[in-house]
Amino acid sequence: MKDSILRRRLANQRIDGQGHRTAADVVAWSGAVQAQEYEPAKWGLGLRMGDRTTERDVQRAFDEGRILRTHVLRPTWHFVTPADIRWMLALTGPRVQKRLAVYWRQMKLDGPTLTRGTAVIERALGDGGCLTRAELAEALRRAKLPFVTHRLAHLALYAETESVICSGPRRGKQSTYALLASRAPRAARVDRDEALGTLVRRFLQSHGPATIRDFVWWSGLTTPDATRGFQIARASRREQGGRIYWTVGASRPTTREQLAHLLPIYDEYLVAYKDREAIPHGAAKITAAFARPVNFQHAVIVDSRVTGTWRITRTSRAIAMRATMLRPLTTRERRAVADAAKRYERFQGVPVALTID
Repeated sequence: MKDSILRRRLANQRIDGQGHRTAADVVAWSGAVQAQEYEPAKWGLGLRMGDRTTERDVQRAFDEGRILRTHVLRPTWHFVTPADIRWMLALTGPRVQKRLAVYWRQMKLDGPTLTRGTAVIERALGDGGCLTRAELAEALRRAKLPFVTHRLAHLALYAETESVICSGPRRGKQSTYALLASRAPRAARVDRDEALGTLVRRFLQSHGPATIRDFVWWSGLTTPDATRGFQIARASRREQGGRIYWTVGASRPTTREQLAHLLPIYDEYLVAYKDREAIPHGAAKITAAFARPVNFQHAVIVDSRVTGTWRITRTSRAIAMRATMLRPLTTRERRAVADAAKRYERFQGVPVALTID
């Protein structure tokens, strides 16, 4: 039962790189894609695109605004498309703000302060186009609003969930902010029921089979909202192992052509599910073996299950990759992991030297 669910999820998430031509296609298919760690998150998109996709392709899509990065769903960074960003923020932004309200009170960020700070940021971006967080801090200082470190980060987060700002193009290795209105001028506005149904359909087509609890965790919405969304989406239910799993449409046929995959930290395949019975990791022996939960590391997937972790050491001309396995690999599995490393090499555009422990 568990294996069949995992293989269907792996196929529906398009981790085999078939079915999506662009980064925007990947993000639109999923609705939103976790992007807390920016560089690994780009590889997460590349995995779901064609075999010839490179890091530069994904970076270009981001810089040109074909995918955006903002705080939506749960209080963390996600990639979204310009077409979806406004309705998705309207649906989930209030929930993000509610979950963060306790921290804002501790930081003395009351409503008037947040509103005033957001207005200063909006004016600064209207004059300067795209600004780094340090440049926003300087604009706030000139307005006699000394926002630094955590208070500045939370002010920016508030402005994001108010649909005022979102990501701008990268400036070297630095992130910038831009006005949402300039980056997504044609963003759709839809009513709440349509937004709920759309978000559920996007989640189930890309993450299913999944439970309602999974969607509640992934979206940050309430159980009543989730239940309503599942009804609107006309999701199909099926009981397996004492749990109800939901899908929409016809599931993509599973494939074993690619036996192994190298997933980045916080990949949707690892972190999007609340119910633990049908996840590819979480066994006590895995946690004990790696000293920390595997979803907080890059993961080696073999035959749809977490079988190890991987890390890299980068120089300007090469990457050294070390994969640490939970169990010995067969000759076929070692070859599959090496093939996955070659795919990562093509994405990064520099030689990758793999060592398997």
